[in-house]
Amino acid sequence: MSADLLIEIGTEELPPKALAKLSDAFAQGIGDGLKTANVDFAAIEAHAAPRRLAVIVKDVSEAQPDREVEKRGPAVQAAFDAEGNPSKAAQGFARGCGVDVADLDRMKTDKGEWLLFRLQEKGRPTVELIPEIVEQSLAKLPIPKRMRWGDSDVEFVRPVHWVVLLFGKQLIEAEILGVAAGRHTYGHRFHHPQAIELTSADDYVSRLQTAYVMVDMQQRRDAILEQTRQQAEALGGEAIIDGNLLQEVTALVEWPVAVAGSFDTHFLEVPKESLISSMQDHQKYFPVKDSRGNLLASFITISNIESKDVSQVIAGNERVIRPRLSDAAFFWEQDCKQPLESRMASLDKVVFQNKLGSLGDKSRRIAQVAEKIAASLGASTEHAKRAALLSKCDLMTDMVYEFTDLQGIMGRYYALHDGEPQEVADALDEQYMPRFAGDQLPAGVTGQILAIADKLDTLLGIFAIGQKPTGEKDPFALRRAALGVLRILIECKLDLDLRDLLGYCAEALGDVADAGAAIDDVIHFMLERLRVYYTSQNISVDVYEAVVALKPTRPLDFDQRIHAVNSFRELPEAESLAAANKRIRNILKKVAGEPGMQINTELLQESAEVDLHKSLQFLSALVTPLFEQGDYQTALQKLATLQSTVDAFFDQVMVMADDEALKNNRLALLNQLSNLFLQVADLSRLQ
Repeated sequence: MSADLLIEIGTEELPPKALAKLSDAFAQGIGDGLKTANVDFAAIEAHAAPRRLAVIVKDVSEAQPDREVEKRGPAVQAAFDAEGNPSKAAQGFARGCGVDVADLDRMKTDKGEWLLFRLQEKGRPTVELIPEIVEQSLAKLPIPKRMRWGDSDVEFVRPVHWVVLLFGKQLIEAEILGVAAGRHTYGHRFHHPQAIELTSADDYVSRLQTAYVMVDMQQRRDAILEQTRQQAEALGGEAIIDGNLLQEVTALVEWPVAVAGSFDTHFLEVPKESLISSMQDHQKYFPVKDSRGNLLASFITISNIESKDVSQVIAGNERVIRPRLSDAAFFWEQDCKQPLESRMASLDKVVFQNKLGSLGDKSRRIAQVAEKIAASLGASTEHAKRAALLSKCDLMTDMVYEFTDLQGIMGRYYALHDGEPQEVADALDEQYMPRFAGDQLPAGVTGQILAIADKLDTLLGIFAIGQKPTGEKDPFALRRAALGVLRILIECKLDLDLRDLLGYCAEALGDVADAGAAIDDVIHFMLERLRVYYTSQNISVDVYEAVVALKPTRPLDFDQRIHAVNSFRELPEAESLAAANKRIRNILKKVAGEPGMQINTELLQESAEVDLHKSLQFLSALVTPLFEQGDYQTALQKLATLQSTVDAFFDQVMVMADDEALKNNRLALLNQLSNLFLQVADLSRLQ
């Protein structure tokens, strides 16, 4: 027999940004608890709304399965005396099991015969197990800070008002978080505040739906999306949907009702990003844009009630947004009264890091590095230097002080207002790219240069003062910075060497820190970031290991090698040649000293070694220009033709010959072969 299980914890409004995480963790905990207790079930559903966490478990067994318990006693030899009478050991074991010695079974093993007690243990009813499983799951929830309420010692994320525990139609009597479990839940705080008696777990979702609560988060999310889309279409535009805001709004309402509003069109003279930030961050509104991406003087908000007079709701929302937008307009007007350049001096008063100086110091370092990078790329050194010096100035504006997520974005607007070159203005925004995983990269070369210089200055500086990331702690977001630099160099096809770039940074840091000594550590740290970068592209770890073994410090070159090896491993010859490279490396490791590279052709006796030598000479001349061009993929395709020759060599030639000269000549031949492949990667690392 089985039934559905309902668990609901009714609370004060739960933190919206944490609701989805709490819901998933609660359901996971209940599922894990049932599995640990060996209670079968078909599926588990997580439900959550602002005032509740709920789990519905489908087709839960009514009890644990019965199980046979075996307990081994003393060896038969020690359990009975010569006359066959039970010893004290046998009597004590039987007494402990609650039976007579005669009731015990025997078990034979290859090590002898033992007394054995068998018991058919009946499984416990599920209703007896649920309270403990719920308590354990609640205790494990990811709640950073728990609170107490009233005079109770109970702690939870928010005060608990009701608990529902139903197994089918049966009420499970228990006390959870200081509240006695019952059959009563509650609907919408305003539309249906009275208690709802549940007869069974099956009608939970439908009963709450009639009480103006969409308890399913995905259902609410879909409803918000559809209603918002319809409202935006009615306004002649398209809603700007931020994923994080959508998740937060979904967690804020029980019964979503989309309502459109508008604001004065003169606010559209303010940069749209500041208006969007104000609507999204402060008011939880969805902005609306037209087909060309221009902001409309409209917004959509998600109400938690079905109002009898919607005009009042709209008027209230419009009244609240007006001062927010007025603030943004005021900041824009005030900030534009002085050019960005005038804010450089104030950067010297803001500490970047105690040991690394001020933001002004950082800007000047970045300018020095950016100039050198620009020169190496043949780009405008003037634009690179100018962008670097202005790069942090917008941090001193009122707008960015109020809306910190607009750093760089507002810098671009202010630079254009001041008449700075477009390339320089764009770079002020692009310096922070990529802002998150999968984000776009700087489009302009000056933006690419500035982003690289800024991120590498931070990386090397923090490493140099001994504060590199440990475990999960990374206060300066160095992992993100490292991957950002690598993505720009690889995906924007900038053929620059990390060692050279970090050398420029070390020179700019000067006496501030012993940066030169940290360069190797930073390179290692950065190359490790590529492991995840490539595995996310479905490139296996052993391909990465084969390339990183050579420690190439030009990321674009690293990428070319990766894709060449990844393509090579798909060839039919790859497995044999990878095994041959592994065999060669093992042979050469055992040789005392460094194996030679010179071949004495007069010592080539076997036809297989003669063939290998000829093939190496021919292919070496063929692939060397390809290596120089970075065309590793073609080079490996050419080298793949060695497979049959190499296999024949190992089949027919004794490398470690008794004759020392013969042995050394063959080792040199293998060394040549190994070094040819090592021009691309260490193929012995391939699995």
